[in-house]
Amino acid sequence: MSQRNSISPSESDVPTPVVPASTYRLQLTPEFPFAAAAAAVPYLASLGVSHLHLSPVLEAVPGSAHGYDVTDHGRVREELGGERGLRALAAAARERGLALVLDIVPNHMALPSPLRLNRPLWEVLREGPESPYARWFDIDWEAGGGQVLLPVLAEPDEPFTVDAAAGLLRCGDREFPLRAGTAELPLPRLLAAQWYRPAWWREARTALNYRRFFTISDLIGVRVEDPDVFAATHAKVLELVRDGVVAGLRIDHVDGLADPEEYLRRLRKAVGADCWVVVEKILARDERLPSAWPVAGTTGYDALHRVDGVFTDAAGARELARAYGRSTGVPGWEETASTAAREVLTGDLAAELGTLERRAGPERAAAVRELLIASPVYRTYPGGPGPDARTRDRAAARAGTAAVDGVLDLLERDPAFAARFAQTSAALRAKSLEDRAFYRWAPLLSATEVGGDPGAPAVSVAEFHAYCTERERDLPDAGTVLSTHDTKRSADVRARIAVLAQAPAAGADAVREAGAAGGRDPQLAWVARQSALGLGDVPERGPRLAAALVKAAREAALHTSWTDPDPAYEAGLADLVPPVPVELPPALAEAARANVLGMALLHLTMPGVPEVYQGSEYEYRALVDPDNRRPAAFPREALAALDAGTAPAALGEEKLALTAALLRLRRTRPALFRGYAPLTARGPASDHCLAYARPGGLVAVATRLSHRLAEAGGWRGTALSLPPGRWLPAHGPRPSAPYEGEVPLTRLLSTAPVAALVRAG
Repeated sequence: MSQRNSISPSESDVPTPVVPASTYRLQLTPEFPFAAAAAAVPYLASLGVSHLHLSPVLEAVPGSAHGYDVTDHGRVREELGGERGLRALAAAARERGLALVLDIVPNHMALPSPLRLNRPLWEVLREGPESPYARWFDIDWEAGGGQVLLPVLAEPDEPFTVDAAAGLLRCGDREFPLRAGTAELPLPRLLAAQWYRPAWWREARTALNYRRFFTISDLIGVRVEDPDVFAATHAKVLELVRDGVVAGLRIDHVDGLADPEEYLRRLRKAVGADCWVVVEKILARDERLPSAWPVAGTTGYDALHRVDGVFTDAAGARELARAYGRSTGVPGWEETASTAAREVLTGDLAAELGTLERRAGPERAAAVRELLIASPVYRTYPGGPGPDARTRDRAAARAGTAAVDGVLDLLERDPAFAARFAQTSAALRAKSLEDRAFYRWAPLLSATEVGGDPGAPAVSVAEFHAYCTERERDLPDAGTVLSTHDTKRSADVRARIAVLAQAPAAGADAVREAGAAGGRDPQLAWVARQSALGLGDVPERGPRLAAALVKAAREAALHTSWTDPDPAYEAGLADLVPPVPVELPPALAEAARANVLGMALLHLTMPGVPEVYQGSEYEYRALVDPDNRRPAAFPREALAALDAGTAPAALGEEKLALTAALLRLRRTRPALFRGYAPLTARGPASDHCLAYARPGGLVAVATRLSHRLAEAGGWRGTALSLPPGRWLPAHGPRPSAPYEGEVPLTRLLSTAPVAALVRAG
């Protein structure tokens, strides 16, 4: 066999497709602005991507590291280089055959400091419900006694001063606009006369009277269902689309909108048929995206769950769950999730719950609560299926059948109530599952990922094929992801943790040892040990692990929390950080290699548009944010060496070679990635082979549960029948002769646990 890279770098004269061949996510910050992204364009073009996916670019809170806290929809963010910088980036990308996709935030704006940065909100605070901007925000004036609660004060008794000449009310370094004609009033009367009430931040939990993003009070909801508000908040984005600066849009948190379908229809009409649009939406395992939505599909968490799951051992995951329950006392997954939902709804979301209960009436209040807690999906939609029988039965068991039927009737009759119920449901699922239950339930941390099913994390080969077949038929242009700015652990960290399910006894023993060393918190000992195994030996390992453990403990809210931190408890968390890197034993490290390469292969060859998160084309180990938003490291030199013919010498280089080869194929030969046909191996180890053909001329073969495979004696004559034709590897060593017909897997996978083959004739 000879070593050579069979796919050359993509040429800049390849036309940019309307539907991306692939996207590459860049996290823009003041430290990584448009100019830095433009400097990376030559490398990204050579990698093979077709579109650059930019984090939000509109004006945001000064210094924001993410851009989701928008303050002005009409301006491109100056800290990133302004509109001139964005257009220069688009031009640089266009020269290399690339286009831009923007992440946009229609659901909310910042409640910033200083407040005047959000001009529409500032005007509402000054002019009240008669302000032309009052329609922008979901404010319940009646519930607030005619005032908007502003939970922005650090202490409940902070003093106020009045600057009559400037028309301002001040509290420390915060400024508020004065209502006309009130500047000369005595202070108590002046405060009572304003259209807002500055309050201690803790009052938000029970007294907030505006819709917010989840439980984040400094992100105020925006009513984009109003046509005028839509027009005002989307004018700049639509201009960028019309001017050809932007070719695609990612819609952040679409479930937060009052009427997502109507919003998406309005957006589609405004951007035209050629703009690629995907929505950030978490789908339950058996849930489907509403077919009427005029979008390409979701951003891809549903695909992430299937890819992760097919490399997860079901029996081992169950064994780890039993060991976890015995050693920690944490109840099973369903009880953990239900308890977390009840806590979040009646605590963190008490204000939102109170709004719904007032609208439903006292006789239905309990039913509102129980229906929200019992829901298995983020939200239901008008015209689609409502709460299923199990949800209704669970709610009725606690609140009574008549009360539940009354709420269901109200949901049918009252569109405003239905919209607010759905918005609250989405916030509840996100906060109680992703940000609480996922941190409490830790037998196998790789399973606690956004969109996942921790109680049943494994996905069979048959289920994976069924999912891909349906996706190719219904949503072939939807997104697929493995690592994002929101994943709790990067794909490569999850790949390492997932191998513990193939050796559950060793995994549980290691955690017990960590728990004995850490002492008083066996639940967090599981989190710490698996996080350490997943992260391995990386730069700044100790501080990164320590920060992730503090976040995990606060999100779990068992001993400390964001609102009521316990400094003494948190000081002891450092004892759970291993003093030296924790590495997997050699056998499990090899299984992790099979997972890393297998997950990358499926991600880049399955139906859909794959997104590569910045730096994850190489081995990429990151924990929850802000760790996963660290500055990108582009492996330019490694890619250049591979293109020059150097053989990969480490896992990162193997992954980079595979990723570049497949991205370049997607860019230059898109016909290879059409259709989907499962392939079945024959032999005693057939279940360890996941293979499929893209009938356009590509075959993907991955090894799953490779540690179990090795323990059973390897492939033992198992073979795979390839589709008609002669097949060659997409990259790397070439066989002495093309593969044809039935090929032993020991031959097909002789140098790597995966293979990507292209029909040669």
